[in-house]
Amino acid sequence: MLRDLVYLFFPMYCAACNSTLHKNERTLCTSCRHELPLGDFHNVNAKKIEKVFYGRVKVENTASLFLFQKDSLVQNLIHNLKYRGQQKVGEELGKWLGQNLSEIPGFQNINIVIPVPLHPKRLKERGYNQVAKFGIEISKKLNADYIDFVLKKNSYNSKQSKRKKQSRWKNTAETFEVQNPSLLENKHILLVDDIITTGATIEACAQALKSIPGIKISVACMAITE
Repeated sequence: MLRDLVYLFFPMYCAACNSTLHKNERTLCTSCRHELPLGDFHNVNAKKIEKVFYGRVKVENTASLFLFQKDSLVQNLIHNLKYRGQQKVGEELGKWLGQNLSEIPGFQNINIVIPVPLHPKRLKERGYNQVAKFGIEISKKLNADYIDFVLKKNSYNSKQSKRKKQSRWKNTAETFEVQNPSLLENKHILLVDDIITTGATIEACAQALKSIPGIKISVACMAITE
């Protein structure tokens, strides 16, 4: 009864389409869960990511939960996470992708999950790293450690979303550094991010990490652009 009253006066809304959620729904309505473009996340989507990094940086395994298109449910979802404080989105997507990854051999030997970091100034502006809860939930599903302090962004860049591919790469390159690298020696790490477009940010992270002895790098994201 109390739960029904709370729901009546404080309804919750779908983070993708903004419709009212039913009592048995969380974060996403049932309709959106079926309409979101999952694709074949560890096959078709993974090949899209591999193509982005081919000849640029070595990655062991790749996965993306969604395909990203403009003016889509996926864009609404990530926008609400990134700019409207709806961190439940990251948590839900992390559980969703993490469960799937836990069933794939290539991801079952992940030791550490690392989120792509924000510069401290950007973190202060936003108040949170939008991929933090996403990464935490994936680490739980994979029985891996979640570490968010070994990779540091050491320069503050203007927003990447409106930049062309070449200028975006120049703006991102060599902006990450590794702290306490001994923690990562001989480890298989999973770098997680929200959207992969040109791959410049992940590549810069991988370049910073690649000199660590015995390290292996895999990549997972919420969405890959078509």
